[in-house]
Amino acid sequence: MASTIRVRATSNGDITEVQTLIQHPMDTGLVKDSKGELIPAHYIQELKFECNGKDVFVANWGTAVSKDPYVKFSFKGAKKGDDLKISWTDNKGGSDTTTAKIS
Repeated sequence: MASTIRVRATSNGDITEVQTLIQHPMDTGLVKDSKGELIPAHYIQELKFECNGKDVFVANWGTAVSKDPYVKFSFKGAKKGDDLKISWTDNKGGSDTTTAKIS
């Protein structure tokens, strides 16, 4: 199965910019389906980015994040060729992890 995470990380001098798109339903538990029954909550609880084994961005999310979330941030201390690991876990025990090289 292909990863649900798409990432682009580029280094420009001392700053590394990360753009990430994650495929996830992010259901709030407040929406009904076509039969009028509530769709159970299903959302990412923790999103983590690690560069060379050190956390550079950690987010604890709830139901207020939209479907297929997009995350963009920048940080210092990385260089081209470094490894970036991205992982998430959701409230139903699901998870995904991917890695990318900083270009």
